[in-house]
Amino acid sequence: MKNTATQLDRDRKCPKCKATVDENLGEHIKKAHSEEEFKKAVLKAKKSGMPDPEIGELYGINFKQLEKIITEAYGINISALKKPKKIKYWEPKNYREETTTVWSFKQRGNWATHDGRYRGNWSPYIPRNVILKYTKLGDTVLDYFVGGGTTAVEAKLLGRKCIARDINPAAIDLTKENLNFDPQKTLLENYRIYEPEVSVGDARDLSNIPNENIDLICAHPPYAGIINYSSKVEGDLSKFSIEDFLLEIGKVAHESYRVLKPGGKCAILIGDTRKHKQVVPIGFRSIKVFLDAGFVLKELVIKRQHNCKTTGFWYNNSIKYNFLLLAHEYLPIFEKPEQKNIAKDYSSESDTFHYETNARKIDEAKKENLETTTVWILPQEKMDEEIKRNLIGRFVTSESQYLEINFNDADGKLDIKTKFKPSLVYVSSPKKLGSQKDINSYLKTIKKIAEEVGRFLATEGFLVIDTSDVRINGLVYPMGVNLLETMSTLNEFNIKEIVVVTPDNIENSIKTPMSNQNLEIIHRYLLIFVLRKGDG
Repeated sequence: MKNTATQLDRDRKCPKCKATVDENLGEHIKKAHSEEEFKKAVLKAKKSGMPDPEIGELYGINFKQLEKIITEAYGINISALKKPKKIKYWEPKNYREETTTVWSFKQRGNWATHDGRYRGNWSPYIPRNVILKYTKLGDTVLDYFVGGGTTAVEAKLLGRKCIARDINPAAIDLTKENLNFDPQKTLLENYRIYEPEVSVGDARDLSNIPNENIDLICAHPPYAGIINYSSKVEGDLSKFSIEDFLLEIGKVAHESYRVLKPGGKCAILIGDTRKHKQVVPIGFRSIKVFLDAGFVLKELVIKRQHNCKTTGFWYNNSIKYNFLLLAHEYLPIFEKPEQKNIAKDYSSESDTFHYETNARKIDEAKKENLETTTVWILPQEKMDEEIKRNLIGRFVTSESQYLEINFNDADGKLDIKTKFKPSLVYVSSPKKLGSQKDINSYLKTIKKIAEEVGRFLATEGFLVIDTSDVRINGLVYPMGVNLLETMSTLNEFNIKEIVVVTPDNIENSIKTPMSNQNLEIIHRYLLIFVLRKGDG
């Protein structure tokens, strides 16, 4: 609702000297009074419930500046300065366990004390699904990035013990506030309720937790440099550069491995960021860090993000500047092996996969209704067709050329012959990979293909690799992570986008949930690499 003239006059009245000003109110307060009075005025407007865009317009600040003022004042990055609401109900209505590898929660979830005030916290549906699937009553859940307490609240509601840690004392205070409730009588009748153990602590040092003492780790780490979660807390991972973040999260991974019981699970939600219009794959790189610490991968879930604008301004800019809006995060569910020395070796030798090339010139690419986010939800029966239409429409001009490489059994030679310099090369998925030997052979072949493509691809052209995660003997082999690592050994290519493709009928195909079953892998990846300038 827009302000009336009377409301605008009231808003533009200086809270200090009561004068109504025509200039930017924020500049007036800074000049006539002080920076401190300016911050007080912004916080007062925020506390009154004024929407963030109106605060920005009135005081001449952007969203990042508003976040900084709030974080410095309260020691924590929160979206609302009000206390939690009264509890209306204790569990999600019509709850259904997730059964596939794509999780999508249009409603964040607001049962019990969940209110979403803490910036960047995760939907309570995530820890609820993970806790119910991988623990039993009385098991111990650890969250060492507890933030506003989402995991701790769910553990308490579900009859699990919980150790809740955070490096930020203000986050611990908020967690304790959200845990200050007495569960409904019906919950108490069903099982015992355990009060979580909440304290300040560093996820990189869990030395006061004994070895093999935790059943489940369920945590949402801060992403390097994306959201500042504190103002002056030393060791806050959100303040590290990406490379330093990965080093520090490595310490977290090793401590996680130590405290988990054999067979215990570790669920970590992590996402990517973007720099210079290219994706920075923090998610895949973090997964690799945990695998290097000794974990195996039980599941790799794609968490869809909602409220990503795909029309108007964002659609036009996505096409104009050739970037996709980040609309997904990764939820790897790692497992500490019950037996040591579980083979995860990809070094075995095998013959290369066979493929043929299909080159064709594109006269005109249809650009209507192209996908603009990193999650492409496509009709199952037209998925391959729509993938190619979107790739051509976005990355190939009307005078450019397109080369498709298909794996098949027709030819044993790695020999790509082309008389033109395509601007887009698309490599389709291989046949089913049924063993580590198959995976190793596939990765070796992809590397050879990329080396060959790098010799004839147009400068700043695109190489797109279509792939899917593979499950072998109950474990998931993350092919997106493996391919990114393989391609990182080639200096010719940079990663441009990581796209998740999934069918549009997920909700209609949900099976009867069974907690001991593996999730159905329904997503695939498009890893889009760009040839560096001067290398074409």
